Amino acid sequence: MDPITGLTRGGTAWTPEFVLELDGKKCIGCGRCYKVCPRDVFDLVERDDDMDDDLDDDNMMVMTLANALDCIGCGACSRVCPKDCHTHGASPVMA
Repeated sequence: MDPITGLTRGGTAWTPEFVLELDGKKCIGCGRCYKVCPRDVFDLVERDDDMDDDLDDDNMMVMTLANALDCIGCGACSRVCPKDCHTHGASPVMA
């Protein structure tokens, strides 16, 4: 199946890169991705015990994908993430 594509206002083809995963071990819970996301894709939750091996007790929150299927592929979340936690990719058209 071909990936979803669109056109920019200038007529250039554009393939959105949708958020596929969020690495909870890298996430510092800063909330930047949550703040820039126009579609409420993310949610801040308490960090699981198995995630906090390398972190101090001050950082008990982590971002998760709450509504990944609502992602519009703008990539704003990955541009503001200081820890490069997000994995993005093209998606086929779903019928």
